[in-house]
Amino acid sequence: MKVVTADEMRNIDLAAIEKFGIPGSVLMERAGLAVSLKVKDLYDRKKVIVLAGGGNNGGDGIAAARNLHNWGWNVRVLLMLREDRLSPGCLAQYRMARQAGVTIEFRTEVSGRDLHSAVVVDALLGTGINKAVTSPMSDVIAFLNASDADVISVDIPSGVSSDTGLVMGEAVQADHTVTFGLPKIGHMLYPGADCSGRLHVEDIGFPEELLSSESLLIETIEKDAVSLLVPGRRKFSHKGDYGHVLVVAGSRGKTGAALMAAKSCLRCGAGLVTLGIPETLADIFQARATEEMVLPLPDTGSGTLSVKAYEKIRSFLEQKANVLAIGPGISVDENITGLIIKLMESVTVPMVLDADAINALSGKKELLKSARAPVILTPHSGEMARLLAPSMGKQLIDTGENIMTQELRRNNIGIVRSFTQETGTYLVFKGAPTLIAAPDGKILINTTGNSGMATAGSGDVLTGMIAAFLGQSLSPLEACSAGVFLHGLAGDLGAGAMGMHSLIASDIIGMVPVAFMSLSQHV
Repeated sequence: MKVVTADEMRNIDLAAIEKFGIPGSVLMERAGLAVSLKVKDLYDRKKVIVLAGGGNNGGDGIAAARNLHNWGWNVRVLLMLREDRLSPGCLAQYRMARQAGVTIEFRTEVSGRDLHSAVVVDALLGTGINKAVTSPMSDVIAFLNASDADVISVDIPSGVSSDTGLVMGEAVQADHTVTFGLPKIGHMLYPGADCSGRLHVEDIGFPEELLSSESLLIETIEKDAVSLLVPGRRKFSHKGDYGHVLVVAGSRGKTGAALMAAKSCLRCGAGLVTLGIPETLADIFQARATEEMVLPLPDTGSGTLSVKAYEKIRSFLEQKANVLAIGPGISVDENITGLIIKLMESVTVPMVLDADAINALSGKKELLKSARAPVILTPHSGEMARLLAPSMGKQLIDTGENIMTQELRRNNIGIVRSFTQETGTYLVFKGAPTLIAAPDGKILINTTGNSGMATAGSGDVLTGMIAAFLGQSLSPLEACSAGVFLHGLAGDLGAGAMGMHSLIASDIIGMVPVAFMSLSQHV
């Protein structure tokens, strides 16, 4: 499903009115009907308080109040602005509601008596806010949040930025949100996603061609689409048909990262997986590897890879493997940085860079432009901040990292989009939710996963999964989509079986087969 900004939704609204001839009043009527039907569907009590602002969001809420009043519900509208300050659409709804006998009071505060045993419809603010909510509106929102009233928000919880999901000073904590046409970014990103409660996307008559336009570059990753991405298995085939992934990973004390990346790669269907590891640790890996093959590589003598490993890696990729995954647990020093740079400039197979391979490029993002093959990076916020901070002109990396981490919270979609467009790479920005950015500006928002996956090794598992799909000839964007969705789905299944507190990375690997079966059953 497409996801839109406030401006994109306004453009859809205008196009529906101007190009398709659908009056704005009709859209508002249908929005109000969608909200009132949802209230009727969700709640069986008959007392409703509509908190309405003076814009079109308030108009939607007043339209809902009129419908509920006509159905015999006890409805009161508490309107935060006087009649002479209402938008034209809101004013029209106000007059119709008064004519229909709806009780409307002009108020700038609410009381416990108002909210007692009521369902509250939040129609205070819409999707267009771009500054902090101030008193008296912020006081009303705070009072509502402190109450035990059930709340259903119209379009988006008042006080949530539609474009970032950030709370603009004070925001309604809704139990349900009814939005129209398409979800907004603020519904999908935190903390806005938390404020939204359960999201209901309702059809109010926008033409389908507007909702599915190719100009809308943000969308969610859905189960149906991922089901179609999973490569089929021909009856007459062999392991060579499903890719050979070289996983360069591990160092002394971090052997588990390498093994988990390799194991998850196999679980996602890779025909062959070879582990490229520091040669002084070969005995350790040989003792633990089962289905994986082991390629000892020149190291520094202290259990970390040497830049001299480059020739052996390059030769192996030219002769055997068709994908390189590098970074889990390799540590960072001058040898690692030199190795990553040399590989970037020469490797002609798709690459997945994770963890320390990304850290090795801190302040050197321009080197990504020299890559001769598709590059996928899988950073969490700290790694992304380190990658960006020096190139943003910050004098101290630590200070810059802190500043960039804050910037990523405020504008993660904008930053990751700019990064991939500038560098020509694909980016899997791990978080809640995980975002995928492509060089053409497209952004995918993952819909699976849970906080139990915030555990050591979870990212290593994801690296192996994405690499496996690359090896099976999926495009970089397809491989990211399938890997990220299935990774989150396996985590959800694991949390369902073991709980989020007890979930560990190897549990996620163990649930990958169940996730695959879930996809096939869905189809």
